Amino acid sequence: MASIDGKKDGLWENVKTIIYALLIAGLFRTLFFQPFWIPSGSMKETLLIGDFLFVNKMAYGYSRYSCPFAICPFSGRIFASDPERGDVVVFRHPGTGADYIKRLIGLPGDTVQLRDGVLFLNGEEVPQTPDGNFVEEYARQGSSGQFPRCENAPVGEGGDCLKSRVIETLPNGVSYPVLNITSTGAADSTPVFTVPEGEFFFMGDNRDNSLDSRMPRSVGGVGFVPFDHLIGRARHVMFSAEGRSLYMFWTWRGDRFFESLR
Repeated sequence: MASIDGKKDGLWENVKTIIYALLIAGLFRTLFFQPFWIPSGSMKETLLIGDFLFVNKMAYGYSRYSCPFAICPFSGRIFASDPERGDVVVFRHPGTGADYIKRLIGLPGDTVQLRDGVLFLNGEEVPQTPDGNFVEEYARQGSSGQFPRCENAPVGEGGDCLKSRVIETLPNGVSYPVLNITSTGAADSTPVFTVPEGEFFFMGDNRDNSLDSRMPRSVGGVGFVPFDHLIGRARHVMFSAEGRSLYMFWTWRGDRFFESLR
């Protein structure tokens, strides 16, 4: 017959195992890779609603925002590495504190402008090559159950929702697809933005459906993002779910396992 002391010892060992597991998981998440789920369509088609990925937190070094709830006890960045144009980056919104994922377009000192949907960097037009259409079903997507916006609207439920696609190539050679929904949106033609020292300019690939640096924080946008608000770089989609939840495994997209991002 087991003693009471033996039962207590066994219970304490189980508690210690759970504590150690939580500490290791927390350390892994803080120092190496943070899981991230895509809740919106602002980065289509690079990232789809329901994509699940890990963000490399070692890519740019560490700041207070590398820790959950921004509790890392230091200012600035340690072990810092400079991000590059075209990186897909998770960052902490400087106003709301929410985590965002966008593409890095402007570096410190750059000027950024859009003219009729065409990107200009430092006064030079960034090449865009037409690449057909991005096609998706007009159906409710993700946990919010929202319908996608379509260039060919109105579209009946279950129909093909189209967005024209171009391949944009930055000066450093990074290329990626950019989608268009409308040619008359306010964000298609902007003033010239000059990126301050120590900050960055981000945009979503789904340009007409992205809240990003084109809109200042004073009116609900993102504005420029300080370096210490960058959390990490995304390089691969681990898996993707079309349904309302990642746990609905029967809705996982079979063609997006370990998909590389460009």
